[in-house]
Amino acid sequence: MAQSTRKKPVSKTVNAAVSARIAAQDHFRTLRLGTPFQPRIDALAKTQDWYNWAGYRAPHSLWDEELEYFAIRSQAALFDISPMTKYRIEGPDAEAFLDRVTLRDVTKLKPGRVHYTAWCDDEGFVLDDGTLFRLSPTRFRLCSQERHLPWLLDSAIGFDVTVEEETEAVAGLALQGPTSFAVLRDAGFASVERLKIFDLADFPHDGGTVGISRTGFTGDLGYELFVSADRALSLWDRLMAAGQLRGIRAIGYTALNRARLEAGLIVANADFTTAEHAIRADRLRMPDEIGLGFMIDLEKSHFNGRRAILDARAKRKLRHVLVGLEIEGNIPAEHAIVYHKKSQEVGLVSAAMWSPMAKRNIAIASLARPYGDTMVDDLWVEIYAMRELQYQKLMKRAKVVARPFIKLDRRTANPPADF
Repeated sequence: MAQSTRKKPVSKTVNAAVSARIAAQDHFRTLRLGTPFQPRIDALAKTQDWYNWAGYRAPHSLWDEELEYFAIRSQAALFDISPMTKYRIEGPDAEAFLDRVTLRDVTKLKPGRVHYTAWCDDEGFVLDDGTLFRLSPTRFRLCSQERHLPWLLDSAIGFDVTVEEETEAVAGLALQGPTSFAVLRDAGFASVERLKIFDLADFPHDGGTVGISRTGFTGDLGYELFVSADRALSLWDRLMAAGQLRGIRAIGYTALNRARLEAGLIVANADFTTAEHAIRADRLRMPDEIGLGFMIDLEKSHFNGRRAILDARAKRKLRHVLVGLEIEGNIPAEHAIVYHKKSQEVGLVSAAMWSPMAKRNIAIASLARPYGDTMVDDLWVEIYAMRELQYQKLMKRAKVVARPFIKLDRRTANPPADF
């Protein structure tokens, strides 16, 4: 008996199940979280060049990564830092707790001030670096690249302190560049000129307040602004309106990354691997091995990793050094291998660029001691340059140089210049 070729109707239930399955697959392919500023950023995103920043949809670039960089250096650049992990730490023992877990002396950090710090595990290996804001005698905000809530809560046992993550509740913006002060003044933030480098203060905004600090990640004149998520869009609009005549432009991470490299600043899990992420033992780094030894205050009370750090110093067990390099030529050497005498591998470049401000080919690299420490001569990098659809291997001489690669007086000028 011949079988019918007629297709049976597919039920609506089956169609719904298929659609749900496809939607679920798309759900995992899509970066799900948007910051409080997302509607404004999406409206400006001409390149549609996104990346995943701690689960948030963040832009590599918005309109042109080259011009976005120059917006930082010649006008005012606005960058959404809301995905940065933020912890509120408060209570009678907040100062003592933070002094115990971080490298720097928190008792010297006065209310209304910010400092750059880092924290280690018990073996002295760096867990992360970040900024600590002292909002009042008993209240702090700790900002970092990675999430550390379980570790912070465990470390808080025995202290009269409350630790809460406020990443979603607090929106953040970085306003950086020579006209950044003028934008804030024109936006009506009275007396903002009184903020010196690493100062912070609260200013009225939209029926509430916005915290403004004279900080940033660009090595330029700049500020960071923190506001409750429900007042984020009004803050964005206020800055954009005030900055029209000052050349304000929103930017993505690629431009910011170039500026931070010129400033010689490092990024966790880019220039060094944090202790919680390191799988191989030789990837762990102590503060002295990534240029953060200056933070260690041996006059303060005990802190995480103190014994291990002192032991490594005394017994010369420090194995690596993070250095700035100037490389001949103009081809960026990102992720290039560093050699001694063109033959022995001694390290790796983690970030590199041709610097428009320094007019030099610059890089940050991690080297195995004694190279980069007591032995700094005859260093080379291996670069593969694409030329007419074929890679050409180039060996370029590298010279260890001081960081930052550029130093702009306007960053610390007091009062800030009115560009």
